[in-house]
Amino acid sequence: MTQHTVRIHNRQTGKIHELQVQSDRYILHSVENQGVTLPFSCRNGACTACAVRVISGNLIQPEAMGLSPQLQRQGYALLCVSYAQSDLVVETQDEDEVYELQFGRYFGKGKVKKGLPIDDD
Repeated sequence: MTQHTVRIHNRQTGKIHELQVQSDRYILHSVENQGVTLPFSCRNGACTACAVRVISGNLIQPEAMGLSPQLQRQGYALLCVSYAQSDLVVETQDEDEVYELQFGRYFGKGKVKKGLPIDDD
C-alpha cells in the first residue's frame, strides 16, 4: 500500500483539506474516515455530486460510469470511486455544472433517442 497526500479545495465551503490516503482506498471514503465532509450522493460513481477537477497528480477511477470518457480526459473525477496514484490537488465542482457539461448538449435538444448519452463516447 502506498500513501499519498491529497489536497482538496472545497469550493462550496472555501475550506482546503490536506489528508493522507491509501492508494487502495476510495478517496471519498478515506477523507470521511478522517472527519472531512465533502459533497456526495450515490457513492457508486453514477452521479456527479462528488465530482472534482484534478489540478495536479494522477488518480484512477475505473468505476466512474457517471462521467463520460471525454470529461475524464478533461480532468474531472468522481471521488467516491477514485484511487490516488500520486499526490493530488483537486477542487470540488458544482454538481449542476458538471451535469450540464455531461448531459446539457443532449437534453432539451431532441438528441436522446434511446439509451444513455454517454454511450456515444
